[in-house]
Amino acid sequence: MLTVVIVMLVLVGASAVTAEDTLPKVSLNADNLGPRSIEDRTAQVIPRDYAYAWQTMAQALDQNRAELLDGYFAGLAKDNLSHLIADQKQTHVRLRYVDHGHKLEALFYSPAGDAMQLRDHARLDIDVMDGDKVIHSEQVNLQYIVLMTPGADRWLVRDLEIMPETKP
Repeated sequence: MLTVVIVMLVLVGASAVTAEDTLPKVSLNADNLGPRSIEDRTAQVIPRDYAYAWQTMAQALDQNRAELLDGYFAGLAKDNLSHLIADQKQTHVRLRYVDHGHKLEALFYSPAGDAMQLRDHARLDIDVMDGDKVIHSEQVNLQYIVLMTPGADRWLVRDLEIMPETKP
């Protein structure tokens, strides 16, 4: 019996390490944040929770499972992604992301500490899949405007909007 428990603990531990290893790299620059400065703990958890959000979003889109969004998305972001997954189910075409990292710039932190706006500079490979067949693949550098709000034990992505390309 003890051997079974030890094996289960080892397997659970290995799964946790594997999940951590697959998290996208996220850095946060809060140097120009206002009107309030960021707390040390918040500066640590925002990148972590944002990485988990992108990880679960990639899994939800790849597996067409909107319920996976529940842990890290709320509001418009969750609604928009849920609609995208519903569209994927109808067309049988889905998106697969290979995430090469995010550089977050904190733009606004509300005086009450209940909302933070960020700009995300993301590097992604996006594959359009028909079943297991890649029908289009593209490497992109995209910018997003992100609104995050605190939940019970983590920060949630409430809005995730791609910024239109600006021409010089």
